[in-house]
Amino acid sequence: MASVTLHIQSPPLTHDAVSLSRNHFPVVTFKTTFLGSSLTANGKQLSLPKTFRTQPVITASSSTHTFDVVIIGAGIIGLTIARQFLIGSDLSVAVVDKDVPCSGATGAGQGYLWMVHKEPESDTWDLAMRGHKLWLMFAEKVRAQGLDPLQELGWKQTGSLLVGRTAKEAATLKKKVKKLSEAGLRAEYLTSDVLRLKEPELDVGKDGGAAFLPGDCQLDAQRAVAFIQKENRHFSSKGRYAEFFHDPVTSLLRSDSSSEVEGVRTSKNTLYSKKAVIVAAGCWSGSLVHDLFRESDILLNVPVKPRKGHLVVLENFSSLKLNHGLMEMGYVDHLHDTVDRKSSHSVKVEEGQTLSVSMTATMDTVGNLVLGSSRQFTGYSTQVDESIINHIWKRAEEFFPKLKELSLEDFTLDRKVRIGLRPYMLDGKPVIGPVPALMNVIIATGHEGGGLSMALGTAEMVADMVMGNPGIVDSAAFALQGRCC
Repeated sequence: MASVTLHIQSPPLTHDAVSLSRNHFPVVTFKTTFLGSSLTANGKQLSLPKTFRTQPVITASSSTHTFDVVIIGAGIIGLTIARQFLIGSDLSVAVVDKDVPCSGATGAGQGYLWMVHKEPESDTWDLAMRGHKLWLMFAEKVRAQGLDPLQELGWKQTGSLLVGRTAKEAATLKKKVKKLSEAGLRAEYLTSDVLRLKEPELDVGKDGGAAFLPGDCQLDAQRAVAFIQKENRHFSSKGRYAEFFHDPVTSLLRSDSSSEVEGVRTSKNTLYSKKAVIVAAGCWSGSLVHDLFRESDILLNVPVKPRKGHLVVLENFSSLKLNHGLMEMGYVDHLHDTVDRKSSHSVKVEEGQTLSVSMTATMDTVGNLVLGSSRQFTGYSTQVDESIINHIWKRAEEFFPKLKELSLEDFTLDRKVRIGLRPYMLDGKPVIGPVPALMNVIIATGHEGGGLSMALGTAEMVADMVMGNPGIVDSAAFALQGRCC
């Protein structure tokens, strides 16, 4: 099938607050607790511009259609949720998006499926572990089909290294290795001498070291999404799957006889849903939900924020070779930075903005060096900031001395920049669960930079919620508690 080039522009979704009396309409705010959420109503708690290459979109003609499940959002979360319904049930599924797959955070990511920087005692640990196991099973399934996961998914079991450069960081890493081992993962602590043998280009000084997880993997997100999309499309001929891309959702269809949502209206189609409408629109989920409920008697506030990130891709980079995926300890601090709390590696870039840059480095399957990563709150802007590219390069130089002998300007023609907007929640926990009083509407967003690694686990949870099955990861623990009046 011939490919077509689509030029995608993602304008920011910004809207003024709705001027409605708080005494008349309940205001529901998601405040995540354990991946699911508790909610508050009226203050009371209730329990890039880029160019993408893609296959021609399979879609029904403009009209009215009925499905069991309608999913808003075609990123890794939305597509894996669709896949879970298709392979695990006989339900029909529609995926609708204002753009195309990989036009958001999914396509801009680094593709790592690492556990090395996760915390065994954190609220997200079980979901991360389940997602990790499901990706390993996914790769084995691809292999069992006689296909090569490397070619199909960009899958590599490189192992991951979380590195520190001081005696204090080394001590922390030793404790981390102990915790990871006790949690069931194969983990090792590497001294600076041993680390030098595994990664000759890396310099952490004599006091440094690393936590090493040899079983960690990475993949090419765009290849993986294309493979999942191809799998989903196998169900199109059975009338169980359809895609509606470049077709933004404009409103919800509410039942006259109950509080349930019957479907969605898009710019081109009317899509009825017999079982569930799932909002998995990444950082746009909050704005989207705000708009969709604008005319309803419930005002929903999902406080997911766009958190901008830059990655630098140096194509066919032969000046430096890496054997594993690498990440500095500062990445963990940056992951949990809030708007108000800044880590020691934060940089003030302009008034009201703080940039966090931490070293991450991977080699992809075709020999490209991928360097990151940055985090900042700049709204929905996806413009490239050259100063941030320089910050990323300078940070990488501190760990790879050979880069100091090179100039980033020499790679202008072989350099690409990925810009993504991570869906960020203040407490670092995704929102996964039904909306109170609208139990057939499920939110799945707020994974920040962990959407890829947690996607399959999230998909399993959402499908369990809709089907009423007890999940391996307890869905009740993740569900939104309480109902809206």
